[in-house]
Amino acid sequence: DELSIAIGVDAGAQALLTTPGAGKWYRSAGAQARQTVTMDIATGATLEWLPQESIVFDGARASLSIEARLAGDAGYIGWDIVCLGRTGSGERFTRGECRFSASLLRDGRPLWLERGRIEGGGRLMHSPAGLAGQPVFGTLAAAFPALGRAELEACRAVSPQEGRGATTLLPGVLLARYLGASTESARRWFTALWRILRPACAGRVAVEPRIWRT
Repeated sequence: DELSIAIGVDAGAQALLTTPGAGKWYRSAGAQARQTVTMDIATGATLEWLPQESIVFDGARASLSIEARLAGDAGYIGWDIVCLGRTGSGERFTRGECRFSASLLRDGRPLWLERGRIEGGGRLMHSPAGLAGQPVFGTLAAAFPALGRAELEACRAVSPQEGRGATTLLPGVLLARYLGASTESARRWFTALWRILRPACAGRVAVEPRIWRT
């Protein structure tokens, strides 16, 4: 199965998009399921892409792709949180694979590109250079004209309540990484960073979508 989502934000517009619940990737008999999210953000526009977590069941074969294309001075904040296995019931990701790709471009030039593949039960899941035995990982990416050291230092002053987090400033984009055992901890930390970044990016105070509380 394949799901393609195309999002367009017109010049000068502001949009915040989220999801009503976790995405779920079920066990596969062999076929690979794919989801592609493509976002085009026009000059002067801002898009916030804040979905709830993706849960990859044991035995799933999932491919997750996201691309944000910014024009001119467009702004973007987005995150992605992945949980390998239904950890609440003790399930681990011992079979299958999860592929992911992410790209962030401004005026056609790449700001950040990433590709990865995690094999169920593979060495990357346990390696200290990989997931170090943790089932939950996530990335927050932000790109907007006013982004600088002040936002980086403010974000670095906030730490996850559980798990590990790190924040890096690259040319034109800020990246925050989470690794741990809790999707809730990842979302709480990313939300705290969003509260810092949104006023600078969108010029608005961060107010959580009500659907997160239902």
